[in-house]
Amino acid sequence: MNTTTSSRGLSSRHLLGIVLIGIVLAVLPFVLGMAGQSWVRIVNFALLYVMLSLGLNIVVGFAGLLDLGYIAFYAVGAYAWALLASPHFGLHLPFWAILPISLGLACVFGVLLGAPTLKLRGDYLAIVTLGFGEIIRIFLNNLNAPVNITNGPQGINRIDGFKIGEFMFSRSETIMGMRFTSPEKYYYLLLGITLLIVLVCMRLQNSRIGRAWEAIREDETAAKAMGINTRNVKLLAFAMGASFGGVAGALFASMQGFVSPESFSLTESISVLCMVVLGGMGNIPGVILGAILLAALPEFLRAVVEPVQRLIFGEVVLDPEGIRMLLFGLAMVCVMLFRPAGLWPSAVRKRELAGTNGGQA
Repeated sequence: MNTTTSSRGLSSRHLLGIVLIGIVLAVLPFVLGMAGQSWVRIVNFALLYVMLSLGLNIVVGFAGLLDLGYIAFYAVGAYAWALLASPHFGLHLPFWAILPISLGLACVFGVLLGAPTLKLRGDYLAIVTLGFGEIIRIFLNNLNAPVNITNGPQGINRIDGFKIGEFMFSRSETIMGMRFTSPEKYYYLLLGITLLIVLVCMRLQNSRIGRAWEAIREDETAAKAMGINTRNVKLLAFAMGASFGGVAGALFASMQGFVSPESFSLTESISVLCMVVLGGMGNIPGVILGAILLAALPEFLRAVVEPVQRLIFGEVVLDPEGIRMLLFGLAMVCVMLFRPAGLWPSAVRKRELAGTNGGQA
């Protein structure tokens, strides 16, 4: 009887928390819009990074496979949308055709990356995936001759925005007496897809496949001895993680209206990996927290550092970009020193680190 009452109480608190979070998320773009539409755009990019981080978390956090070329799948999804919904080839396919293509292409590239790396671990796997990411970027940068496919370093512009029937996300309009700007409409679209990806990740984590990934992360040899098909399970991790990156890339292209190889550099891959590590590998809420912090905090610092210097010194003494990266690096070092499992680690990860430290002591 006490257990039932406790369960009902917990359910009520959870329900109340979900309702409050839903209200906050619903009104957030209008609150931020008072300070300028640029802040809504920052939140939109933070949601894109949440999608990327959740995809990489499947590979790194669940399966324990270090991937430094994850941004390549982001690029594949973005260029798939750009080529199929722009004047570059004269194609203007609808979103319901392009999104599955972007997801499928990224998934195929994920398998192509995973297949030759099945026997690699640790540093060797990191080097191969890093090379894969750079190969994709270089290809995109040079596929403009002899046949112009990607338009090379100039990129592709005039990309079609997301559109459902006559409802276009790339322009402002009034709906039921309320004016919605383009960033605000994209916010709700990105939020809906992000919540769907979170739901899929949660279902995967608690499934047999999720437990197989965790077994491979802990000890691949033991997992294989227990009958887990490590080859197929690892390929599935690469494919699932890549598919989320492809979806995020397609949405990025539709929102920006322009893509170029510069947006998919190694720095972006490392940034997404830092989001996963900072938040807490293998823990979905932690990964979301890490992605939001590292995506939004630098922009906040960019807006604050220069005015603070002018207020204190009367002029800009140090380059705001340099200070921003200095604070960013300092925060990462502090987290690794004092919270090695991340800001919001999973219970399993905390037990692993506690056991390791206890063994060393």
